[in-house]
Amino acid sequence: MRIEESGILTDMSASYNSHARVFTVGLGGAAGDGIREAGLHFGELLKHQGYEICLTSYYPSLIRGGHNYSRLSFSREPVFADHRSIDLLVAVNAESVRFHAHELAPDAIVLVESAYLSDVKDVAPQAIAIPMKDIGAEKGGPKAAYPSAALGAFALALGVSEADLPGVLAAALSDLAGGKAINTTIAEEGYRRAREAGVPDRADMREGARVEHPGDLIEGNKAVGEGFLAAGLEYYIAYPMTPATSLLHHLAKRAMEGKLKTVHPEDEITVINMALGVAYAGKRVAIGTANGGFALMEEAFAFAGVAELPLAIMVSQRQGPATGVPTHTGQSDLRFIVHAGHGEFPRLVIAPGDPEEAFNAAAAALNLAWKYQIPAIVLLDKHLSETYRTIAVDPSKVAIERGKIGAGGADYQRYAFADDGISPMVVPGTPATCVKATSYEHDQFGIATDEPEKVKAMHDKRFAKLQGLASEFASHDTVKTYGDPASDTVVLFWGSTKGAVLEAAKGISRPVKFVQILWMTPFDTERVTRELAGAKRIILVEGNRTAQLAGLLREHTGIVVTDTILRYDSEAFEPEALMQDLNRLLA
Repeated sequence: MRIEESGILTDMSASYNSHARVFTVGLGGAAGDGIREAGLHFGELLKHQGYEICLTSYYPSLIRGGHNYSRLSFSREPVFADHRSIDLLVAVNAESVRFHAHELAPDAIVLVESAYLSDVKDVAPQAIAIPMKDIGAEKGGPKAAYPSAALGAFALALGVSEADLPGVLAAALSDLAGGKAINTTIAEEGYRRAREAGVPDRADMREGARVEHPGDLIEGNKAVGEGFLAAGLEYYIAYPMTPATSLLHHLAKRAMEGKLKTVHPEDEITVINMALGVAYAGKRVAIGTANGGFALMEEAFAFAGVAELPLAIMVSQRQGPATGVPTHTGQSDLRFIVHAGHGEFPRLVIAPGDPEEAFNAAAAALNLAWKYQIPAIVLLDKHLSETYRTIAVDPSKVAIERGKIGAGGADYQRYAFADDGISPMVVPGTPATCVKATSYEHDQFGIATDEPEKVKAMHDKRFAKLQGLASEFASHDTVKTYGDPASDTVVLFWGSTKGAVLEAAKGISRPVKFVQILWMTPFDTERVTRELAGAKRIILVEGNRTAQLAGLLREHTGIVVTDTILRYDSEAFEPEALMQDLNRLLA
């Protein structure tokens, strides 16, 4: 059985043993120890050494302290999700070793800050002391740079020669404009100290063909930002809320390059109302928030619907309700997003499953928002928002769609009736033209009305857009399939569960068809029905308690899911555990 992913074919068999081995590096410490940045540098080092990578980060909802952890799985073949079993653990404190000792592979290397070696020998007797803090202090680096000593030790374990080390570190630390030199110096000293300490050469990690990476190591949120930019984004407005905040940070950096304007208002309600004003003024605008922030935006979201203002929104789910588990993940808001806002009005909701799909979804959302004058949502979750994969995207392949632009004039009708439901837009300030935008139900001129015939007619006008949106199905990935197309057993999934499903699929015991749904509304009923036709068993993998996609599927197609694998403990699915669950159902 074979699985297709982004043009790459990966053999799937009954055992992980037939695939290139996946190795995992864990990096642990407290907030402020530079764990997240270190994970990215490890990832860049591996990318330039020809590995496929999946990198995730975990942290508590604390400003200081707590256990911060990055996990990076890599291989010579595609890695769709990170694995729990650790082959090399970098621990800046003793707590990190104790937290993850039970996850260590039998031949795992443990690199621990020297000051804590004696504290962890009982749980990790193989631990090797690396004086990260002493090296960092000696070289005059900031605390967050200390894990760079372990980066040097990792390069040694990968078999990087001392002659090649400067070039390897230059690639791994290329994003550090001001701190590149000090981090490189610390890493080089870490390499030498690791050799003296006897860090072993892991030749098994170097097996397999080298992979050439034309792309970047990019997380879901950053991919969304680049997708928005490719589709002509001019303004990004957001209030920070985990896990959507990194999109604001990324686009703020891009704003400094002159790519767009970013605004950070005082709260989420201001965010969306300001965005509606920007859209009314004719500028392409997007906003981003978490599910809780979007809950505050619902009234204005409905305003966008009735006023037919184009708006692209990224919503990233965290485990709820209310504040919930703010730095963890979940897929519990599918129904909420699909039905958000009071009243009825058309909207677009796309739920990508990886960073590459996030890029495409964001570009499509912004373009289609303007083409059809609707609000469009890109739905992520914390796991996807902050998961890094190596992808190549080409913004030049994204055509900017401007939509239906009118000429204006004294008789201009902002909400003119049209067979496709789309009225010509005119920018305020056009000579001799009155451009209306109203939250009231209205006639074609934008004048408020409560006459039943006009109310019904305007509803029908707006919903006529759905026919046009349905015509977009053919040119977008509304549904994707993998695995054995002839199998009568289907594994159904959406969003970030894609990574764990495709990674688990390498060890499925018998041929299975995998179906991923990306467009949640409008729902591609015909395509979904066709892909599930003949299925005697449908196993749904979903990150919520109530199997929300199963309900949506039944609503649109009448097809009933036969089995579910649900996770709602705020953690993402883990590939090997999911593989075992699937194999139990398939036995």
